[in-house]
Amino acid sequence: MICNACPRKCNIDRESAVGFCQSPSAFRLARAALHFWEEPCISGKNGSAAVFFSGCNLKCVYCQNYEISRENKGVEISDEKLVEIFEKLIEDGAENINLVNPTHYAERLAGVLSRWKSPVPIVYNTSGYESTETLKKLDGLVDIYLTDFKYIRSDKAKKYSAAADYPEIVKRALKEMARQQPKDEFMDGMMKKGVIIRHLVLPRNTNSSLEILDYLASGYKNRCISLMAQYTPCGELENYPEINRQITAREYSKVVDYAINLGFDNLFLQELSSSDKKFIPAFDFSGIM
Repeated sequence: MICNACPRKCNIDRESAVGFCQSPSAFRLARAALHFWEEPCISGKNGSAAVFFSGCNLKCVYCQNYEISRENKGVEISDEKLVEIFEKLIEDGAENINLVNPTHYAERLAGVLSRWKSPVPIVYNTSGYESTETLKKLDGLVDIYLTDFKYIRSDKAKKYSAAADYPEIVKRALKEMARQQPKDEFMDGMMKKGVIIRHLVLPRNTNSSLEILDYLASGYKNRCISLMAQYTPCGELENYPEINRQITAREYSKVVDYAINLGFDNLFLQELSSSDKKFIPAFDFSGIM
């Protein structure tokens, strides 16, 4: 499998080597369990079936899931085993199948999802650093795109995620996601189809957040926007002192107030208490072993 599935375009054979994401061709998972801390229209009453893929094509320096994104903790499984995991979670009452950090497995997932038809919505939970060509292979297979919009400034994207091209990449990716799912559809408060755009507010980076909101207001004002206050400094941040703390109430309020003044109708907000590390899942292979 010569892999150029994401914007990194490593052009390596993942059967015998690994690229930036450090992932083999076969799926690697770190956890598969009902998750209750997504947006209310995703988690619902029964929980979202969060399936965490190991490896990552961004590896943000502050990632709270660094055990799997940077250290690549996980267990290799077959396509058939992945479907078994999906089906077990659905039996347990999952509101949807939530593919967390699936980018580097997108092409393989397209194959699985084209053969196995889910009775619940498929959620593609991504950093936004996606190839539009790869996203097109998921057209008709993904019901909900739950995407980050992390950066709008190239210098920030380069500094924190080694991806100076992230701003342009995420804009193109978001456009493709919105093309595939042009309308948000709900039933009994649960999203069945659509796009949710997440933005994690970083400490001392609120002006960048405002620029992102300006961009989203120009073409995505009617979509669901999730402003996240859950930033928790993780990993080794000695060289990044400006983000080596949680955000303040003042910083978060600045971003929220700006979004409200721009006229966004569908906002999801978080309590500052969401930054507690107790909300970080235990990557203990639950639901896999």
